[in-house]
Amino acid sequence: MKIFLDTANLDSIRKYNDMGLVDGVTTNPTLLSKEKGNPAEIMREIVKIITGPVSLEVVSTDYNGMMEEAHRLKKYGKNVVVKIPMIPEGLKAVKKLKEEGIQTNVTLVFSANQAVLAAKAGAAYVSPFIGRLDDAGQNGMTLIEEIVKIFKNYNFKTEVLVASVRHPMHVVEAGKIGAHVVTLPPDILGKMTSHPLTDKGLAAFLADWEKVKKENPKLSI
Repeated sequence: MKIFLDTANLDSIRKYNDMGLVDGVTTNPTLLSKEKGNPAEIMREIVKIITGPVSLEVVSTDYNGMMEEAHRLKKYGKNVVVKIPMIPEGLKAVKKLKEEGIQTNVTLVFSANQAVLAAKAGAAYVSPFIGRLDDAGQNGMTLIEEIVKIFKNYNFKTEVLVASVRHPMHVVEAGKIGAHVVTLPPDILGKMTSHPLTDKGLAAFLADWEKVKKENPKLSI
């Protein structure tokens, strides 16, 4: 399972990329609005840092506007994936961009029907928002199960990108189902790197080593 970082924060991207944990990055206008600086410069820098796919989102909702923005975003780098909203005009744009060899990520997917249509249009990724479904009283992971099963049944090449991840268990559940990608905020990835028993065990090891060093002053590793 690939892990994408869902952020436009350059410090976080560098931090986790240096650990070798980041396979790609997803951004959106909201995430960019939270960062200081020129959004264009931030997007350009992300594409330089990350060698894997970087999703950059259009803001137009009409076909011509989305196509114009998609071509402009693609100029940021070869690894740019254009993020398109799951609307009729968006599907039209996805089809055309596929024909042009430009990968797309269809976002704001909330049903298996929408995921199938995005795949048939030629999307490289579909992004079901599981956290928002959970908030609305539905089970977001049930949707992931449905999409993964349908895509396997018909050998769709589109990858299921689990979005709106709210906690580490979402990642585990997505992996058990067989989702291709999860994209998560930096704080969730941070939680995945730690466990209280790891901290407790490390403290015990270090304390024991200090005892050994007192008995053997010249000892070193």
